[in-house]
Formats: sequence, C-alpha cells, structure tokens
Amino acid sequence: MVNAKAFSAASASSPLASTTIARRDLTEHDVQIEILFCGVCHSDLHQARDEWHEIMPTVYPCVPGHEIVGRVTKVGPSVTKFKVGDLAGVGCMVDSNDFECPACKAGLEQFSPHTIFTYNSPDKHTGKVTYGGYSDSIVVNDHFVLHVPENLDLAGAAPLLCAGITTYSPLRHWGVTKGKKVGIAGIGGLGHMGVKFSHALGAHTVVFTTSESKKEEAFRLGADEVVLSRDANQMARHANSFDFILDTIAANHDVNAYINLLGLNGNMTMVGVPNKPLEVKGFGLLVGRRSLSGSIIGGIAETQEMLDFCGQHNITADVEVIAIQQINEAYERMLKSDVKYRFSIDMASLKNA
Repeated sequence: MVNAKAFSAASASSPLASTTIARRDLTEHDVQIEILFCGVCHSDLHQARDEWHEIMPTVYPCVPGHEIVGRVTKVGPSVTKFKVGDLAGVGCMVDSNDFECPACKAGLEQFSPHTIFTYNSPDKHTGKVTYGGYSDSIVVNDHFVLHVPENLDLAGAAPLLCAGITTYSPLRHWGVTKGKKVGIAGIGGLGHMGVKFSHALGAHTVVFTTSESKKEEAFRLGADEVVLSRDANQMARHANSFDFILDTIAANHDVNAYINLLGLNGNMTMVGVPNKPLEVKGFGLLVGRRSLSGSIIGGIAETQEMLDFCGQHNITADVEVIAIQQINEAYERMLKSDVKYRFSIDMASLKNA
C-alpha cells in the first residue's frame, strides 16, 4: 500500500478536508496515475452529502471525483496499452468483478452489475470502498484507463470523462449526424457539452432555455437556433419537427412540452435527474411513435471514441479552474448554478493542503 494525499468528507454534514488515504499496490493489470486535474460533478456533492442514501448510501470517509486526467507513473507487468509518461484519463469506472458478463462483452460496462465505480464502490482489492480523484494519485485496472489526446487543454479535458460522455453517448446511440434536427434542453454543465457535440456532429442544433440572457452564450457554443421554452409561441413553431432532444435539466419541468416537439420516431433522452417524479402523458408518446429514454455515461470503447472525437475537433468543457482548498465553496456555488460550466481542480494545489 502507498499513502496518497486527498480531500475527503468525514460525514454527510462535514466539509471536505485534507486527509491521507491508502492506494493499493499494483497488480499485473493495473496502471498508477498521477492526477493533474479532476473535474467536479454534481454527483460528487450528492455522494459526499449522502443525498442518494436510499440508492447508494455513502461510506465515510468519502473521496469524490470521477473526471480524472493525469500522467501514468507506473504500470503492471501485463499492461501493454500504456507506458510511463502517457497522458491518461479515468471516468466513473475503475475495475470489475467480472469482465465476461453480457454487458461487458457488449462494451456496455456502465450497465454491468459487476462494475466497480471510481468512488464509494466496494473495492475487491482492499475490502473497503474505492476512493476517487480528489487525490494526488490513483490505481486503476488498465481496461478502464483511457488515452487523452495531447492537444487538449487538460483542465477542460477532465470533465469529458463524465459530462462529456454522458452527453456524447445518447447523441451517438440515437444516430445524431448531419441532416438531423436536435434539441438541447438546458445549457448547464451537461447541456453546454451537448451543444458542442451536436454542432460538431453536423446536426441542426436548437437550444432550449428559460433565460433570454443565455441566447448569446448558446450561439457561442454552437447553437443554430435558440428557443425560450417559456414562450408558447416559440415552442409551437417547432412542433413535430425534432429527430432527437437531449434533456439535461435537473430541476422539475414539463417533459410533455418537449415530447410534443418530436417528429415521427423521434426520441427524447434524459440525462438530468430531477428531484421529483415527472408526469408523462402517454398520448404524446403514441402520436408519431415517439419515445422517452434515459442514459448514463458510456462504455469504455465509446468513451475512447468520444475523447478521440474531442481531439479531432478540439472540444473541451468550459471550466473554472480552482484549487482543492476551494472545493467546499465550489459545492455551494454549484448549488446556485454559479459556474460556467464546470469546476476543474488543479491537483497541484493539493501539495499545499
């Protein structure tokens, strides 16, 4: 075992603070990474404060962070895809208890019941739980390590490992390409990535927002049109016309208003997680054989595809870089949507913690 510096939450009500954690020794298929940047996801806050207790109760101490970019410092003897010095990324998954299940064989590791997640997940090596990227280093099974294009800004590349793949995966799954009409509902941490990807894939991209002040920002990100979702007339002009809508809104909202904008065989995929159940009117789905679905991250092969796509199109998240000492303030600001559009922690700051 090797000691690593980290920031952790000791309880649901305590602020994150400096600590030391143990990282396991490498097995033959492991990669050790020095973490350079770690994105801050809203899931980090939920987990640190045990807000998903009924589904995923938090085990303390909790070290969040699953948007990791760093340099390889050591590899196990059977690792062939990575060498010391390589730029590497780690997302929401770090290992598995069974690489042979149907989901894993299909390249859909995110849906496997055997997947070990980056933090607060039972760790088969230590018998405790996994610790995430708010740390100076991490040890990961090589299957779950990704190559990050060297041309990308590293601070902005870190959120690609969650916010990026969360939006890229459904766009690819539902066939978004040139000639398609795509709606992006919301332009926060997830939505701004959806706009960038939809634009780069060649689709006619329409952003839905409740705020007039966000129109210029939406165009900057790549939108072809902007619709104020509170304006019934603007919404009505787009009825029955969308091939695909990506719903990134985490607050309670009327999904039926968006479903009614879908064309024949149109799909709306939800990646935001509202606090309360949403009412869906069945008739809106029956007309035009529309569908409503959900999606989480993506498999490892698809995540690598996304990173390569980002390298080709120079796509990164818009970030505000912070020191690890600012993480508690960042959580409070995140609750107020006071960031454009993701926080990214410069882990060099951990040396002074």
